[in-house]
Amino acid sequence: MANHPSAEKRNRQRIVRTNRNNAVTSAVRSFVKKVRVAVAAKDKAAATAALQLATKKLDQASSKGAIHRRAASRTIGRLAAQVAKLGA
Repeated sequence: MANHPSAEKRNRQRIVRTNRNNAVTSAVRSFVKKVRVAVAAKDKAAATAALQLATKKLDQASSKGAIHRRAASRTIGRLAAQVAKLGA
């Protein structure tokens, strides 16, 4: 339990940060899922468009610290490989 003003403030900040990170992470998962659904449907145009949006959201989330930058990079790389395989 926070008993000092600075500790109370840190607790408020923690709550705000956690809520924001949860929202950002959930949005990222939705964008990644859209890419995977398009890849499963073998729709290259939709997959490419979805990959562009997912890449942007993953980069934003990693820059804010919601997800680790290497996790974002790994996810982008794997999705890009799956989309590229559609064209082959």
